Amino acid sequence: MHRRALLAAVGLLPVSGCLEYFTGNGEEITEPGDVEIVWDDLVRDDPGTEDERVYVWGIVRNAGDRTLSYIEIRATFFDAEGEELESVIENVEEDVSSGEEWPFDVEFPHFGERAAEVETYELEPATGV
Repeated sequence: MHRRALLAAVGLLPVSGCLEYFTGNGEEITEPGDVEIVWDDLVRDDPGTEDERVYVWGIVRNAGDRTLSYIEIRATFFDAEGEELESVIENVEEDVSSGEEWPFDVEFPHFGERAAEVETYELEPATGV
């Protein structure tokens, strides 16, 4: 009877902090702390038109001790009232040694009026391999 409720609740448990125990393709998945976002900016193309698009450009640094070959960056976009509009994860697939930096961009997935609603954003590294 309560099995569905239990399964739904278990599916909602946070898994942050557990990434250090998983591996993918024989490679260790690192904590997001191994990656620092050192610069970012919100960019608008064709503002005020139906082709308006919004994206975040940024630079991340490998702050860990080993070379990373894959990193995920999550961008959460918000409107003027602080309501979340969309959360997007982009990945960077590049071998980056400890201390090196590399660029990334995350595009808001809607155009025109929906893109015009974006006022702010938050960025966070999700995982690294």
